[in-house]
Amino acid sequence: MTPPTQPPPNHDRGLEYDLATLHRRRFLGLFTAAGFAAVAGCSADEQTAGTQTGTSTSASTSASPSSSSSATSGTTTSAATDVDEIPQETGGPYPGDGSNGPNVLTQSGIVRSDITKSFGSASGVATGVPLSVELTVVDAGQDKALEGAAVYLWHCDAQGRYSLYSDGVTEENYLRGVQSADGSGKVRFTTIFPAAYMGRWPHIHFEVYASADEATKAGQITRTSQLALPKDVCSTVYATDGYDGSAQNLSRTSLENDNVFGDDDGVHQLATVTGDVSGGYVATLTVGV
Repeated sequence: MTPPTQPPPNHDRGLEYDLATLHRRRFLGLFTAAGFAAVAGCSADEQTAGTQTGTSTSASTSASPSSSSSATSGTTTSAATDVDEIPQETGGPYPGDGSNGPNVLTQSGIVRSDITKSFGSASGVATGVPLSVELTVVDAGQDKALEGAAVYLWHCDAQGRYSLYSDGVTEENYLRGVQSADGSGKVRFTTIFPAAYMGRWPHIHFEVYASADEATKAGQITRTSQLALPKDVCSTVYATDGYDGSAQNLSRTSLENDNVFGDDDGVHQLATVTGDVSGGYVATLTVGV
């Protein structure tokens, strides 16, 4: 089967390209991180409960300095030490946030933990190796958990397709969702392991907002970035059924030559991943903003 090639050559060419082609709202988001803490306490929509599918703790791990920190409860207690700001990255051509075509953020049902299924009038389901994504959102300057901050997360399916944009799934909106951070700054999404498509290291996109209210009106973005997945886990997943072409695509790139992560070797964005194929994986990352 032909390797996943849905995204065009311009996909994720970098921040400069993204800023030049997407809506001015994304550009303004670069300058809001300093004022984020002042509005992070805004009321947020009640987040939906996530369900993890049979996660095991036995498997390979790959940690970065910032992903190894964990937040403590509450917005006024120390959440982590020496947390770096996560790099600002391109949202790519398929954000679905209204800056480049479709806007899924303003649709009823976008605030959810399980993002494997489409919602609203769509009914598609993304299949693949189960993956839970746990992000801890932290004020990097104050080392405090940002309770009430919201994360909009999206990624491609096991065939390398992005809902709303790619051929065959333009009417679907799966693998997209918003969650509000709890008292420890944590958000959790139930999803599937994404494919490796041609020209990119396996990754997951996300945007951080001051609150769920801000996210669901497609308001001001505080930080746009991407999560990188470790090579050993990717190799194991891509040896399973349903990920045709991903192993081949993975072999043709690396974190060092990826046009997004290559600037800093993904050191601030490489998730820690535990679990296995049969029970599913858990990817964790601390997000300093």
